[in-house]
Amino acid sequence: MTPFKLTKILNLKEYEKQKALHEYEEARSRFEEVAEKLYHFLKQKEEYEEQHKHQLQLGLAIQHIRSFQQFMVNLQRIIDHYQHLVMQARQHMELKQLKLVELNVEVKKYEKMKEKYDEMMAQHMRMMEQKQMDDLSIQQYCYRETR
Repeated sequence: MTPFKLTKILNLKEYEKQKALHEYEEARSRFEEVAEKLYHFLKQKEEYEEQHKHQLQLGLAIQHIRSFQQFMVNLQRIIDHYQHLVMQARQHMELKQLKLVELNVEVKKYEKMKEKYDEMMAQHMRMMEQKQMDDLSIQQYCYRETR
């Protein structure tokens, strides 16, 4: 029985698929990390705004209000930066996911080809065995007839 001729290509495609899976997992992890930081800063902003609102009701010095506003401006810059990073990380993750899907389809094609080849070879083996059985039967029949 001859081996599947595209085994090396199938192995290469499987390797590429595993590599792409690893890259996708890294990109997903990076996206989650950046998204969690963004969530943290958004939550922090919300909490500070609540605290400030409560403190305003109690009365605050103008200097405190100005420093709070400056702090919120800086925090908003950080949030904007992380929103941008989240968008970039999402795009990167989606590209890696597309590549993984494409490679998965390629691997499936080669696996299907190998499966068909294996089925063809198994059928060929059954035919050869049947032919051998037929030849044996003919030989036995001839042997009995000549006796």
